[in-house]
Amino acid sequence: MSEPRAYLVDDDEAIRDALSWLLKSRGIPCASFDSAESFLTAWKKTMSGCLVLDMRMTGMSGLDCFDQLRERESTLPVIFLTGHGDVPLAVATLKKGAFDFFEKPFNDNDLATRIEEAMALDASQRKASATVDSVKARLASLTTREKQIMEQVLAGKFNKVIADELNISMRTVEVHRANLFDKMQVKTAVELANLLKSGG
Repeated sequence: MSEPRAYLVDDDEAIRDALSWLLKSRGIPCASFDSAESFLTAWKKTMSGCLVLDMRMTGMSGLDCFDQLRERESTLPVIFLTGHGDVPLAVATLKKGAFDFFEKPFNDNDLATRIEEAMALDASQRKASATVDSVKARLASLTTREKQIMEQVLAGKFNKVIADELNISMRTVEVHRANLFDKMQVKTAVELANLLKSGG
């Protein structure tokens, strides 16, 4: 995963420079692009942070860029910068999943605060997604027998009951249960249940 940063995409050099200076003054790493095309060329799924996107630019518009990113399944939160006449359009983009929009001229500090909030949201969503992926990977490593025993453990059954129901020895249940807990990286049945909830 690349370092979280604010990606500024605007064909107005003065706005790019002013925003870059503002964000750096608040300790927010940033990178700027003079067109939607140059950003899309540089875009990678591993990019994290926030995208600040001008709605109207020469060449590809911010809206078209936004649509392309959605097609690529980008999860970067997007904040649009918009001129006065584009407000209805900006509201429509919020319904399509944009994080926010700011009408020019905007309050610099308000924008910087929203960028920080978007970056925090992106970080928490990526963390949750990584947890889900990690839990899925752990579940995939279980044998069929370990999965059977996991279901019984989650149902609150004791080892002796599990052994009787699966027609195996209690010692075998203990071994599988230990392997199951080890692979799932938990110590108790309660931890296992909570982990599966977080990964669901």
